[in-house]
Amino acid sequence: MKKINTPLMENVIADLKAGDEVLLSGVIFTARDQAHLKLCELIGQNEDLPVNIAGQVIYYCGPTPSADRVIGSCGPTTSSRMDPFTPPLLKKGVKGMIGKGRRSSGARDAIVREKAIYFAAPAGAGAYLNGKVTSCEVVAFPDLGPEAMHKLTVKDFPLIVVIDAFGNDIYARFN
Repeated sequence: MKKINTPLMENVIADLKAGDEVLLSGVIFTARDQAHLKLCELIGQNEDLPVNIAGQVIYYCGPTPSADRVIGSCGPTTSSRMDPFTPPLLKKGVKGMIGKGRRSSGARDAIVREKAIYFAAPAGAGAYLNGKVTSCEVVAFPDLGPEAMHKLTVKDFPLIVVIDAFGNDIYARFN
């Protein structure tokens, strides 16, 4: 198991290979469909983004609130829904994405072109993953409710490298 930290550095990304298990610590940002749409609209209008995404990781997640923990359930959502938004966000500096499931060839090509990485978080384990979150705050688009962008600080967040910076994809092994 490799321990890595955010923001993701190019040498760290280059060292990760499809199938590697990692424990990620640091800041990550949540964003689902509607937040991705708003971010890409801002990019298209050449507007400033509400957060600096350079070198950062976006987690495809809509966390739930909790009365007694930092955050409620925070499991991954299906990544392919974010594929149309992936190229502009990677070009703007995002270096990692976390979700579940396969990615399109266009998203995979953008990952390789921008020397980024795609991780999978364990699906169905949102209640377990919330124990890896040490802080949570809404940082953009509060009007989106659960789909607002959150800044999470995580400690030893368990992930698997699905697509590495060279285009190797663990799902290709099952075709």
